[in-house]
Amino acid sequence: MHPSEVLFQGKRQPLLLAACDHYAGSEKLMRKSIALQQELGPLFDITFDCEDGASAGNEETHAHMIAGLLASDENQFNRIGVRVHDVDSPFFARDVEIICGAASRLAYIAVPKVGGVQDAMLAIDLINLHARRAGRDNLPVHILIETHGALRDAYAIAALPQVECLSFGIMDFVSAHYGAIPAAAMRTPGQFTHPLVVRAKLEVAAACHAHGKVPSHNVTTDVRDSAVVANDAQRATAEFGYTRMWSIHPDQIKPIIKAFTPRLSEVNEASNILNEALRANWGPIAQNGRLHDRASYRYYWTVLQRAKLAGLGLPEAAAALLNALPTSTTEN
Repeated sequence: MHPSEVLFQGKRQPLLLAACDHYAGSEKLMRKSIALQQELGPLFDITFDCEDGASAGNEETHAHMIAGLLASDENQFNRIGVRVHDVDSPFFARDVEIICGAASRLAYIAVPKVGGVQDAMLAIDLINLHARRAGRDNLPVHILIETHGALRDAYAIAALPQVECLSFGIMDFVSAHYGAIPAAAMRTPGQFTHPLVVRAKLEVAAACHAHGKVPSHNVTTDVRDSAVVANDAQRATAEFGYTRMWSIHPDQIKPIIKAFTPRLSEVNEASNILNEALRANWGPIAQNGRLHDRASYRYYWTVLQRAKLAGLGLPEAAAALLNALPTSTTEN
């Protein structure tokens, strides 16, 4: 049997997305981002920004420009999403209507500043209304957790079937405390040590993992020093359980991908363990003096999937495991 059939019997496999979510606000930056994605391949997602990208009074024109880019031949991989205005904005509904006109080419819609699960559900209802008119069902939705209410309802929001990612918005979250959290907590080292920010990050990550969704870490505002973003990304994944991170500058993309990509030694270990498990019909095995069973097999299976998603060269045996089709697929 295929690993996905054996290891996740009766359960939905956890969602996996590219490790880097690159935000672009202006048309110039959007086109540069598309060109870089064409060069590197779909190793990172792009999020076009209606919320902060449009100049005042130009919101509808901006949204139409984005929809045109989504529908164009430049969108080679269909891995571009859009952040719309928040649900309380007078521009929210029109953003959704315009952007969903290109729903067939849209990777996801990101909704900022929700006040809680009810806001998220209202946003999803409107997205579905317009996406279905364009022939798209179950368009993925990403929710930004940056208010007290959204953090309170993080588990309920992550449980919504159409939500595939929760993104932590650190600057709005800190600002929502009106000076009770210092500005230093928006950046390293404070963002990894201040108790209220640490609590929020852990709650978001835990909510996502409880429901098999993707936690996306906040932006690094230092765009000049790649070592800072590399350190932030490493801490986000190693200490806080995040599997994805925002980028706001092209120079941040590669360090983020590298930090979230499994090391080759771990990929080789995963390949060896899973292939031995396959030979044992997925029963327990002992390798290098350590016992492995289906609990650890699920971990190593995810390692291989993350490595493939990041474009890492895989051992031949690992590639064969990943490329084999599940029985249910081959029978259809």
